[in-house]
Amino acid sequence: MATTTRPSRPSSSSAGSDRQDTASRRRSTSRRREERAAWILVLPFALLFLTFTAWPVIQSVFMSFTDTGARDLRSPFAVNFVGFDNFVKAFGDPVFRQAAFNTAYFVLIGVPLTLTIALAAAVALDKGISRLRSVFRLGFYTPVITSIVAVAVVWRFLLHPDVGLVNTALSWVGIDGPNWLASTSWAMPALIMMATWRNFGTAMIIFLAGLQAVPWALHEAASLDGANAWQRFRFITVPTLRPTILFVSVTTAIGYLQFFEEPFVMTQGGPLNSTISASMYTFQQFSFGNYGYAAALSYLIFVVIAVVTAIQFRFLSERD
Repeated sequence: MATTTRPSRPSSSSAGSDRQDTASRRRSTSRRREERAAWILVLPFALLFLTFTAWPVIQSVFMSFTDTGARDLRSPFAVNFVGFDNFVKAFGDPVFRQAAFNTAYFVLIGVPLTLTIALAAAVALDKGISRLRSVFRLGFYTPVITSIVAVAVVWRFLLHPDVGLVNTALSWVGIDGPNWLASTSWAMPALIMMATWRNFGTAMIIFLAGLQAVPWALHEAASLDGANAWQRFRFITVPTLRPTILFVSVTTAIGYLQFFEEPFVMTQGGPLNSTISASMYTFQQFSFGNYGYAAALSYLIFVVIAVVTAIQFRFLSERD
């Protein structure tokens, strides 16, 4: 008598394994689709970045080690490799040394002054001014979004030696004001005043946001312990604002190390190169067709910015 054999049914463990494999394949397929979609979306930006940012940066690095000039535009690959000669030339260039000194002067005076005024304005808007607070915020921030040309016109009038408002106000107290923009001693302080007035609004807005994040309970507790307003500001507000101060200090210093518009528009670097900046001198060398030398100068500025930023992080960052 013949016997029929029934097909064996798969065990529950093998069926579970098949379902897991199927689910894993589906997840893998879905992940590959998402990756392809992400690359398709990022491809336009990647192409633009590589073409207009990464490649020019690589070219400028190569250019800084060559004697590339305007004469080499027709044959850019026939330039001479000069090694570190452009960098050595920069340290021996008296005009660049003067520009570096002017930039350091601008940064060392301008950054603390800007931060101090911005923090004072932020504290006043946060606690001291109760009426028309929005109007004051708008007024303090308006110079930031104002064109440098408009700012230059206003400040040229304010600093006019004969009819300017600054010298007129000084004459009221018996002081004979100088010819600000034509004096080797006063041109740079005048530019610092203008830059501080124009830029402190950004730092003020950031400080104001940081002040509003300071817990008021800490001030109340310190007040109950007998701390006065200055002590609360010094030992509570400033330590709490440390990350904000670091951010504002770094961004302001980076901007001031690259300051260009103020001397370019107001003084053209004069009188006698007393207001020429490192960025302006780099721009001049590029305009003269000294592309290799200008590239080397730009990377010197980059190194200085990196060093200054590292120092600020070292001394202003939060410590455990």
